[in-house]
Amino acid sequence: MNLEKIKNVHIIGIGGIGISAIAKMMLKLGKKVSGSDINSSEIIKDLKNRGVKIYLKHKKENLSADVDLIIYSSAVSKNNPELLQAKKLQATRLALRAKRVCLCSPCFAGEADKLTYSYFEFLGELSKEKFTVAVSGTNGKSTTTSMLGLILEAAKTDPIIIVGSKVNQPTWEENFRMGSGNYFVVEACEYQANMLNLYPQIIVLTNIEEDHLDYYKDINDIKKTFQKYIEKLPQNGILIANIDDKNIKLILKKIKKPKFEIFTFGQSKKADYQIKNIIKKPGLIKFTIEYNKIGEKFVLQVPGLFNIYNATAAIIVAVKINASLNVIKKVLKNFKGIWRRFEKVGEKNGAIIISDYAHTPTAIQGTIQAAKDFYPNRRIVVAFQPHHRDRTKKLFNDFVKSFDCVDYLILSEIFDVAGREDKKNKNISSNDLVQVIKKRLAFKNKQVLYAKDLNETKKLILKNLEPNDLILLIGAGDIYKTKL
Repeated sequence: MNLEKIKNVHIIGIGGIGISAIAKMMLKLGKKVSGSDINSSEIIKDLKNRGVKIYLKHKKENLSADVDLIIYSSAVSKNNPELLQAKKLQATRLALRAKRVCLCSPCFAGEADKLTYSYFEFLGELSKEKFTVAVSGTNGKSTTTSMLGLILEAAKTDPIIIVGSKVNQPTWEENFRMGSGNYFVVEACEYQANMLNLYPQIIVLTNIEEDHLDYYKDINDIKKTFQKYIEKLPQNGILIANIDDKNIKLILKKIKKPKFEIFTFGQSKKADYQIKNIIKKPGLIKFTIEYNKIGEKFVLQVPGLFNIYNATAAIIVAVKINASLNVIKKVLKNFKGIWRRFEKVGEKNGAIIISDYAHTPTAIQGTIQAAKDFYPNRRIVVAFQPHHRDRTKKLFNDFVKSFDCVDYLILSEIFDVAGREDKKNKNISSNDLVQVIKKRLAFKNKQVLYAKDLNETKKLILKNLEPNDLILLIGAGDIYKTKL
């Protein structure tokens, strides 16, 4: 793809946290950018202020006749009117070119005229031109990508970074950093097997568990897809994998005589980079990473065992591309976290309020345990909004078990994911979870309540608020909008 020839870019579903970074990139490159989405948002307003022409409805008329490049989000349906119009434009342009150039001529190349790319197809094109590090896995992608991006920036490699969250850094534009160096660090989403579109030199694999079961058949289907993805690594590629994760461990056993290098990490004695001597204190975590019998000590200000794993993955990548240990240690010690990843968003009458993106059972348990470690002797209040009815239904029993360490639990109604909800799941509700959780021994003497919406969630929190509370607003939907 020759970006220099492209002048006008249109993005369908521009309000997504990942794809909005592409809009910012195109603006940085001097392109005229337009985009559409179904609703306004903070992201949409920001892009509009930057000069992006925004349409708050999907219509074929949104595509100008002179558009050079169309990129669409994975949330966009195949019947989207703009996507259908894009196909028509593509066909028309190829037909016109065929009239001008003999089809057998080496000058005629249909691919060179490709007009429309999915978000990850476009990232794949970018990854062909750069040394690409793809951060993959069910949980921890955004934090690991951010940690690594900040390290590479501090190491003066001037990387391009795209992350599925917001990073509070002056040289970043929240979810995006424009760089002129050779490194491209990208969060590689497994939904719809999107990561298969990438061409990385390094793959980071944080963990694998059941998720996106509206696309994948089961955990075996997920593992097969990840194995296929890993096998795309080139001859001189590197896989950095969490050996403590049972599903990753099984995948590694199936890789026979790999053409690429594999470095594992974890607390296991079999890990190439072993995590040892973990010390958890309020507001601080210390740990050691041992490699080739040499131990290096690190400090984090962000809580949770999961963040030790995230940091370790980032450390290994940074070491492999020759960032100094002093730079790595300094960046990690000063890392304050990112948007919606155990983010302190305020206080209310002495209670501390934390917002977190956790939406799978494992991630929820990790977040709750991190809260207990970082804020001991506080009552743990959780307001959880399940994300996607299909996920709630298929992982129902695991969700039920996720809140045993909580003192007071509110389950807000399930966040419906536009374009991904199956009608057969319409009867599943957060209230179903409430009724089953109430019967668990762990909740016999605790409150667990159902909230029909965010407004009721807020009322229930405030009704029972105590000065020593730690309030966790958890979920991948819009629970973070609950203002106390």
